Amino acid sequence: MSSDAVKKRKPKVIRSEGGTPEAKRGRGESDQLSAVSSHVKFRKVRLRQVKVSIPAGPHLIKQRKLFTAKNQEVRVYNEEVELEGRDPQQDYMLYKNTCAALAKLMEEIQELKASGAKDGSVEIEERRRQSSVHFITLKKLNRLAHMRLKKGRDQTHEAKQRVDVLHLQLQNLLYEVMHLQKEIGKCLEFKSQHEEIELVSEEEFFQEAPAEISRPHVTRDDQHQLTLARLDWELEQRKRLAEQYKTSLSSKEKIQKAIEQKREYLSSLQPGLQNIMQASLPVQEYLSMPFEHMQKQAEVARHLPPPLYVLLVQADKNLSVSISGDVDEAKALSRPPEDSQDDESDSDAEEEQQNTKRRRPTVGAQLDDKRKEMLRRHPLSLCVDLKCKDGSVLHLFFYYLMNLNILTVKTKVSTSTDLSGAISAGELLNSESLLNCLYASDHGKETPNPSNRYQFDKVGITTFADYVADLGHPYVWVQKLGGLQFSSDGSQSGLRGSALSASHMERTIKLLRGRLQARLSLHKQFSSLEHSIIPVSGECQHLFPTKVISGLTRWTMMSHQEFTELGFVQHVLKAGLVHETDLFFMAVVERGTARLMAAVVLNPRYPEVAPLFSLSLLWKGERSGRSDDNLRAVESEVNVFRSELQGPRPGLQLLTNQIQRLCVCLDVYLETESQVCDGSEGPKEFPREKMCLRTARGPSRLKPFKYNHPQGFFSHR
Repeated sequence: MSSDAVKKRKPKVIRSEGGTPEAKRGRGESDQLSAVSSHVKFRKVRLRQVKVSIPAGPHLIKQRKLFTAKNQEVRVYNEEVELEGRDPQQDYMLYKNTCAALAKLMEEIQELKASGAKDGSVEIEERRRQSSVHFITLKKLNRLAHMRLKKGRDQTHEAKQRVDVLHLQLQNLLYEVMHLQKEIGKCLEFKSQHEEIELVSEEEFFQEAPAEISRPHVTRDDQHQLTLARLDWELEQRKRLAEQYKTSLSSKEKIQKAIEQKREYLSSLQPGLQNIMQASLPVQEYLSMPFEHMQKQAEVARHLPPPLYVLLVQADKNLSVSISGDVDEAKALSRPPEDSQDDESDSDAEEEQQNTKRRRPTVGAQLDDKRKEMLRRHPLSLCVDLKCKDGSVLHLFFYYLMNLNILTVKTKVSTSTDLSGAISAGELLNSESLLNCLYASDHGKETPNPSNRYQFDKVGITTFADYVADLGHPYVWVQKLGGLQFSSDGSQSGLRGSALSASHMERTIKLLRGRLQARLSLHKQFSSLEHSIIPVSGECQHLFPTKVISGLTRWTMMSHQEFTELGFVQHVLKAGLVHETDLFFMAVVERGTARLMAAVVLNPRYPEVAPLFSLSLLWKGERSGRSDDNLRAVESEVNVFRSELQGPRPGLQLLTNQIQRLCVCLDVYLETESQVCDGSEGPKEFPREKMCLRTARGPSRLKPFKYNHPQGFFSHR
């Protein structure tokens, strides 16, 4: 019979009702073993009892199974019991040996077939039977491995269950700990009502409290008793203070009654005093003692906003101060709002009905109304007149913006003479730029209050500079005169109110007078410069030689845009020495065919900040201070050595002295130019008029521009 027939034939299975699944599985394997044996030797022989022994060695001696075919008695062997007594390492070695033996049998069968043995020969069948036994051994080992795996999984599951139980117990304990900690925290955070009472210190308590309350022998060691004793002492003190309060109230009522009696007496005197004041008005006018006017102004000053009132109080006696505006409206602002409970009349009802029929204002109109309300000024304003010795007056109008909490100022200049002659001086006394940079970098274009930026964003105002023409300039020094100081000022003085105003009043008034004098002086100088006349005062004549041939031919004003378009001033712009608040002029100095153009930058703080000159010479080509060392030296004479040209204090003649020095330097430049170039006696156009010790010096051939008085010669610096 072939091996395929043996494999396809179903083994005979002996079933039993009892027993475990493992026993049934063992019986099935035994049936397969008996079927194989019967196919090999005892196929047609009926046996009553078959005993199967596995000749593979002592490793399967305990696996004997006896089957009784007649009465179906089965003795089942339990592999789980055997599994507990087996060593996994030995089973692994058995598995390896069995696999090796099986491989060896397969090789022998292969060799027999290769040597010509037939398929059903005794040698091949014997080795097949041995191989079947080895296969059965491998199956048994496989079952044992699966049983070990199942047992390990069961043990792992039991261990996980124990861990889960312990973890659940741990969570319960942690929850109990957290609950107890919360309860402890609540107990610790509990505040008694006595903690809100501010008690006296322990030292004062033991010094002032009597012994029957303080009980130092008990309270010094017991904090609880100490707190109770301090509370008792606090109660005693409060009772005593309550009695004093009642006594003070009774004395206060008596004093108030006396005050009322005196007030009635004084009110009865007021009509008589008013008659006396009216009768004394002619005397006041004759003696220049306007008590009546001062009294009215003091009455109106009560309704001024605090910043304007501080400015009024701190104003110098030499200043003329007046209050203007609607007093009734100011009184209405200071009066608290009243809730009117009167019934509306028929006309009011009709007016309200008409208002309801009107259209709602648009979003733009609402924003305009909000802007107007935010930028609204106080009804009262302050006018301060600053008088100078020459009769000119600087009028300062101070306004207070209530919602922005800032002060603004407008200016106006009054002079005894007509100042309409000079065209280039139009910006000098302009109210928009007269007080620019009174202090450094104080342009007055933006509000100094940093909180206003948030208010502007709400109503759509991008910059306050758009409203400066109507509302005035919010200079920082104006805020300080009114006692206002904001965090953006950068000042760390810590002064407020009238103290801050007093600390800045004197210096500010001095600067205002100096600014007005400087602008008036420049106005007169510009009138002369426009007529090609350089006004040099007698105190400054010694700074220049007697004969100056070069002369000013043109003096005009420029805009900032025109100044920036000039090619020979770019180095000044890059250096950051020019600002939009400066004033710009063009001076042209000529001698013969030579033409010297000077771009002048006039700082608003003149003469504290000197004018800045940039030069360009048109003669035998175009030259500038960037390309000609001698022109750069001329710029240094005018710009760097300006202290020599300052003149008498406060130096109001500086600008004209610089222009005169420019003419002198041009003479020296032209008269020494020919000798430097070719050594000849020079062209007839520029004869030698100035006496020079040396006409040139150094590799750059610098010319002598320094004038030495009283010797009258020019030398190098």
